[in-house]
Amino acid sequence: MDKCKVDVAIIGAGTAGMGAYRAARAHTENVVMIEGGPFGTTCARVGCMPSKLLIAAAEAAHDMKHAELFGVYPGDVRIDGKAVMERVRRERDRFVGFVLEAVESFPEKHRLKGHARFLDAHRLQVAENCEVEAGRIIIATGSRPNIPQMLKAAGDRLIVNDDVFSFDDLPDSVAVFGPGVIGLELGQALSRLGVRVRMFGASGGLGAIRDEKIRDYALQVFNEEFPLDPAASVSSVERTEEGVAVTFEDGDRGTVTETFEYLLAATGRRPNVDDLDLQNSDLELDDRGLPLFDRYTLQCGSSHIFMTGDANNDLPLLHEAADEGRIAGENAGRYPEVRAGSRRAPLAIVFTDPQIAVVGMNIQQAHDHCGGCFEVGEVSFEGQGRSRVLGKNKGLLRVYGERGSGLFLGAEMFGPAAEHLAHLLAWSVQNRMTVPDMLGMPYYHPVIEEGLRSALRDLNRRLLMGPESVERCLDCGPGA
Repeated sequence: MDKCKVDVAIIGAGTAGMGAYRAARAHTENVVMIEGGPFGTTCARVGCMPSKLLIAAAEAAHDMKHAELFGVYPGDVRIDGKAVMERVRRERDRFVGFVLEAVESFPEKHRLKGHARFLDAHRLQVAENCEVEAGRIIIATGSRPNIPQMLKAAGDRLIVNDDVFSFDDLPDSVAVFGPGVIGLELGQALSRLGVRVRMFGASGGLGAIRDEKIRDYALQVFNEEFPLDPAASVSSVERTEEGVAVTFEDGDRGTVTETFEYLLAATGRRPNVDDLDLQNSDLELDDRGLPLFDRYTLQCGSSHIFMTGDANNDLPLLHEAADEGRIAGENAGRYPEVRAGSRRAPLAIVFTDPQIAVVGMNIQQAHDHCGGCFEVGEVSFEGQGRSRVLGKNKGLLRVYGERGSGLFLGAEMFGPAAEHLAHLLAWSVQNRMTVPDMLGMPYYHPVIEEGLRSALRDLNRRLLMGPESVERCLDCGPGA
């Protein structure tokens, strides 16, 4: 059996693992990165990038179908499913190629292929023929889809997001379980590309939204495109000769059975830690079998082991994984000196249409933080000037501020250009700006950002912090 001794061993070569590798290498060259699956990161292979490629095709089809709003009549819109999926796979492979180039630029002696498991707190068994002894270990093993037992009855017609991007053609129909980020993005995209979609939820939640007013608004809008029940009562799932039969309660229709070609399980993800033999690591585990860790240092207890990215199940987002990888890598590299790393303002975006964004504190967190001593400002985009010009005037933005200090706490949004507005708001949160500070920033005309200004003006009035610094633009009407 081959044996090696290193200063830092990193289990996993995804976004977090690669970030950890680069940071650790600044402190030592005696590093190894272990990967049991294909190189290429979840984001590039089956996550962020291929999903956005599918969404881009869906938006193009949707815009063409609704061009008559502007007096433009493009004729019948024909969707070539094979061509759609061919572009998704081609461009996806291009993004994966960039990641592979980065990995291949690392010294060969720093790359080790094979599944890793703990033999003890410092030793890892890799595949069947290699043992690694490490002074420090970083767990960056990522996550995988979590599939409830009931859905497994769909058999060979059960798919997850990974499978969607391997399709040669678009399916005829899909039952989507889970109206979270993945379910909403893929479900709406497939629907706009001509696939019959019905979406089922269990808890009543919708994306990352916690503000009930925004949730109800978004639910109404989504249901205009495809049926979505966030608290569905599903009694059975069955694989039949025709596909997957789903039996559920449907309001006035009572008990209904509909058959779909596939069932897409978008029911959350689970950390890839259950086959690491963590019981041999001497780490303290929680009731889910996950090591306890400090989210600012990524250190597990006071040990030499660090946990980062989707594996720790804290904030499963690419930019958070990159930050966590850097923090864990720096701390593993300089261990036993461990420092708290800088975490950025919370920022989450769902690329539906309209888009969903949550920035800083959500409404529940704002309430808990202030003991209820906060205010809410809002704007509807239905009458907002630029949004109406673009025909993208569905949406609602709610912003939260602290009474007394006027500190901007966060926002939740369902509306146009949320991915861009969310960045402005995240920068404001991170810089601890007050609502008057934000109103003092420049706003061009006519832009969707003027809707943000209207929401902030509403919040400023409610905070009772004195007269508004800028008068409403009377020329453009409400929400200008």
